[in-house]
Amino acid sequence: MHDIRVIRDDPAAFDAALARRGLASMSPEILALDAERRARIAAAETAQAEQNRASKDVGAAKARGDDEEFQRLRALVGTKKDEVAAMQAEASALDAKLRELLLTIPNLPLDSVPEGKDENDNVEIRRWGEPRTLDFTPAEHFEIAGAKGGMDFATAAKLSGARFVLLTGAVARIHRALAQFMLDLHVDRHGLQETWTPVLVLSEMMEGTGQLPKFGEDSYQTREGWWLIPTAEVTLTNTVHGDLVDHATLPRRLVAHSQCFRSEAGSAGRDTTGMLRQHQFEKVEMVSITDAEAGLPEHDRMTRCAEAVLEALGLPYRTIVLCTGDMGFGARITHDIEVWLPGQDRYREISSVSYCGDFQARRMNARYRPAGGGRPEFVHTLNGSGLAVGRTLIAVLENGQQADGSVVLPEALHPYLGGATRLTAQGTLA
Repeated sequence: MHDIRVIRDDPAAFDAALARRGLASMSPEILALDAERRARIAAAETAQAEQNRASKDVGAAKARGDDEEFQRLRALVGTKKDEVAAMQAEASALDAKLRELLLTIPNLPLDSVPEGKDENDNVEIRRWGEPRTLDFTPAEHFEIAGAKGGMDFATAAKLSGARFVLLTGAVARIHRALAQFMLDLHVDRHGLQETWTPVLVLSEMMEGTGQLPKFGEDSYQTREGWWLIPTAEVTLTNTVHGDLVDHATLPRRLVAHSQCFRSEAGSAGRDTTGMLRQHQFEKVEMVSITDAEAGLPEHDRMTRCAEAVLEALGLPYRTIVLCTGDMGFGARITHDIEVWLPGQDRYREISSVSYCGDFQARRMNARYRPAGGGRPEFVHTLNGSGLAVGRTLIAVLENGQQADGSVVLPEALHPYLGGATRLTAQGTLA
């Protein structure tokens, strides 16, 4: 959420930043609502002062026996009390209206973010690894002989409908091994704190990280009012919701493996085959909570943590910086990491690492007190996939596939698979 004082101080700069995202000017509407709210507050304060003076005079009139003045002043106190209550109610309603408006406005991009309208304007910043040269036509993950039997889309559709999968046997074990490998790498090498979180959260938590109120249709809500998390970013980031954090505990670097749930609203017709885009999937999510100074360096560090997973698995990738028109709602800058999928003959997103500044912290009212003292400041938050487990499974299968339908598995996974080095064309580990 945005700081109204910043908008007041330089509305032109605020609108210019929104324009970079392709949005129309909003400062006139915001400032008009803010001015009306402040006028009601000022009027309520004036009426309160008048009420206080009249209350004092009531006692004086009674003491000197001036009954007529006493009755007049007592009536005035009642009138002013009603005025104060009405104006405070109006100010409160306007304050809520202003907050609701500010909650729907996306974060402002950093000056360094490239201009652009959509994914075609994103800028590649580096590549790692060379895609294999194959002497056969590569298959997509769901067509590879060794993997086909372990991906049951028909039974999943019978159970739950479209965009679900039932993993069995060796494929399910590789999927589990990937999540375990990622957690161990992030904890042991990168120093993140392993965390296990609920997958059901309150509306305030979804609002805190920006999924509500604008993107409710993208998630699932239970009859009891809980929301199923679209990512553990929601739970990990909200661990400081409403808190005054000890600066000595920053940065807090957290990682969690969780189920994730997304309605995929607006994705009709996209990636309808295979398990690239599912309603239920697993992700290893990284979140960092820092002070203002550490935010941007932490973004680069977190990006390297995600890249390290792909490098350890020997999966070619490229890292891009999203343009202003393709960034997510809460981000100031985002690095997307795209893994090479030979079955599709292109790179596909496997991680998105975003720096949010204090945007989420203002929604959560999460602050820290500077080490040298002074007024509390809002924390800065970052989040990133480290990685999406199902998409990593896809990449492992497609990049390791052989002409006979078997799959050579990354060496890093061998200890997690009882020493197995490949998935046979018959769907067993060997």
